[in-house]
Amino acid sequence: MYNIGICDDGINICSSIEEMILLYAERNKVKMDVKIWYTGEELCKYLEQGGHLDVLFLDIELFKLSGIEVGGFIRNSLEDRGMQIVYISGEPAYAQKLFKSQPLDFLVKPITRRQIEDSLDLAVKLLEKNAEKFQFQDGRDYYYMAYGEIIYFESQGRKIKIVAAGAEKEFYGGIRELEKKLPGEFFTIHQSYVINKTHVVRYAYEMVEMDNGMMLPISKAYRKQVREKLLRG
Repeated sequence: MYNIGICDDGINICSSIEEMILLYAERNKVKMDVKIWYTGEELCKYLEQGGHLDVLFLDIELFKLSGIEVGGFIRNSLEDRGMQIVYISGEPAYAQKLFKSQPLDFLVKPITRRQIEDSLDLAVKLLEKNAEKFQFQDGRDYYYMAYGEIIYFESQGRKIKIVAAGAEKEFYGGIRELEKKLPGEFFTIHQSYVINKTHVVRYAYEMVEMDNGMMLPISKAYRKQVREKLLRG
């Protein structure tokens, strides 16, 4: 089952989005539990007390605590990188300000059924993929690590280092062969680095900043490709 949240100060908007989510769940034969909040403060309190959401439809123009501030609270204070956040707004100009909170999507009001369905399709796909595990061998031992937890891979001679949330591991292998086996969220930015784009919080022409604070270089050969992957999805 997927836990879906809606936070918008418009009662009618929340009801409309909830209806579209439940229709999606019925048609795709998946269980979705929907919760609604009308203020960012109520939502943050729920999450701070241990509430869990897989997907959140979050309005930017909330009355007091803005959607951008709520997104920052989720990513930075709660350190939750797994929740798929879909921002909604009446102003398309906000899109460029949301990169650091790693949104799944940005929808401009009025919200259509097709927009909700496309966002849910993508969210479910990513949640399923992030739950799958990467297998590797270190000595005689085999390890499994969820793709969603992996921030980046770093080539170190004949070995590859896995940098994940709260853990680092090593195994023998080549970076080029590795990338061919990984999901689409992973791609090369440098001959020594393959990153998980869901962990990128800042992008510049020559570097990316990951959510563990590491600044990784983008080599000249990959700059165009990286720009397309990050900015165009």
